Formats: sequence, structure tokens, C-alpha cells
Amino acid sequence: MSMAEYKGKVKNVKDTPFGYTLSVIGGKWKMVIMYLLAENQPVRFNDLKRQIGAITFKTLSAQLKELEADGMVLRREYPQVPPKVEYSLTDKAETLLPVLEGLCEWGVRNRPGE
Repeated sequence: MSMAEYKGKVKNVKDTPFGYTLSVIGGKWKMVIMYLLAENQPVRFNDLKRQIGAITFKTLSAQLKELEADGMVLRREYPQVPPKVEYSLTDKAETLLPVLEGLCEWGVRNRPGE
């Protein structure tokens, strides 16, 4: 389905495929997390925090849990001391990578001063 099929029919964006997509990857951090996992997976929690920088531990943890619940991120815990946890993208999330690549290409073409 495309956006054109919904033209003039949308009463609530949440009821559209676009609304679902936004519920999964919307917000300030989820696409950033997915981008970094796509570049470097698997990634440990503290490495991900270091790469993002401005995010709090609590927010990163919450965003990863939401992405995991939506089937976008795989959390692998290793039974050792100290605990080791790695995150990577699922096959479902991999299908969104062309969309993220498209956003990057748009940024290349439209970035001021480029």
C-alpha cells in the first residue's frame, strides 16, 4: 500500500501503515540506535551509549526495550561475570535499512553548504 491509497481517507494517522512505522521507529533516538547497530553490530550497551553521547542510560535502556518488543533489536545476554549484553538488528529491522539509506542520501543532497 502506498500513501496515495490513503489520500483523503485518513481520519487518524495511527490507523495507517505510516502510523505503525512511526510507532516503531519514531522519536528522537530509535533511528539513531538502528543506524549505529547497522554500522557496527553487535554492539554492547556501553559502547552504544558512548557512540550516541547525549542520551541517558535510562532512555537508552527504554528505547532498546521498545525496539526489542517491536522485534527490531535482538538482545543477547552472555552468562558471565561481569554480565555481557550485546545488541544487534533483527531480520525485520534489516528490511528498514534501505529506508535509512534513503534518508542518508536525502541528507547528502539537501545539507546546507554542501
